[in-house]
Amino acid sequence: MKKECIYTLKKQYRDDLNIYGYRFGQGEKAACIVGSIRGNEVQQLYICSQLVKSLKRLEENGAIVGRNEVMVIPSVNHSSMNISKRFWATDNTDINRMFPGYDAGETTQRIAAGLFDAIQGYQYGIQFPSFYLPGDFVPHVRMMETGFQSHALANQFGMPYVVIRKPKPIDTTTLNYNWQIWNTNAFSLYTSATDRIDRDSARQAVACVLRFLTQMGILRYTSHSGYLASVIREEELFNIKTGVSGIYQRYANPGEEIHQGQILASVIDPLEGEELARVLSPTDGIIFFAHSAPLVMEGTIVFKIIERLHE
Repeated sequence: MKKECIYTLKKQYRDDLNIYGYRFGQGEKAACIVGSIRGNEVQQLYICSQLVKSLKRLEENGAIVGRNEVMVIPSVNHSSMNISKRFWATDNTDINRMFPGYDAGETTQRIAAGLFDAIQGYQYGIQFPSFYLPGDFVPHVRMMETGFQSHALANQFGMPYVVIRKPKPIDTTTLNYNWQIWNTNAFSLYTSATDRIDRDSARQAVACVLRFLTQMGILRYTSHSGYLASVIREEELFNIKTGVSGIYQRYANPGEEIHQGQILASVIDPLEGEELARVLSPTDGIIFFAHSAPLVMEGTIVFKIIERLHE
């Protein structure tokens, strides 16, 4: 294992931001794994720390095949993480909306440019991002539909679902999209948590990455075969929204099979404690995403439902 600083942002009043990469093996740029880009992505940081630990042991045992290099970047925005901010603390901008970056631009543009310069040229790119809504997911692999995506490769992770997202204009500045445009097979892996550590889903994520690297001929690693993934398109997910604002109480979790009319959550009056509304399932299906924050506003997406599995 070789630890090196891949990018430094000089600061005038505080310590410099140093982004570290951990390299395993040597030779061709086989795979790059990026963890926490936002300051609340504690689960993503934890997963990458466990990958560093596992890959270090595997490298010592000679498990990296041939002349292949794997790089892990556990954290990008630890300056914001240190003060419990999701986005860049100074101007509240999102680094993952700044790619491919601009080395003479604003601070987050320069960070994105420095990171992207260091991670270009890898055959496979794996990112552990987080969703824009606070909540929990069924573990899945997400891909942008750029014309360069491969469902067959995404299946090699052995996760339960592969989600294909048609990119919107705002998505064209994400790491996943730009990785693909610059000829890297890019995958976003979502687990069951973001700002807290879920050890079970973290272990699953580590196993999925090691399984993928093995299937791609980069590692020699023995693992079970994982899931035969169901491929779904994001627009096929059914969104359930709240009709009122208040304190949110959830009764159903990701992965649960639900039925039409089932009570999934309640919204409580924050001052008087009375139930203002119930969130009912409008259809049979499986919960894919569930909101987790204690408060909701009117019109918030609180559940995403898979209405039926693909035949």
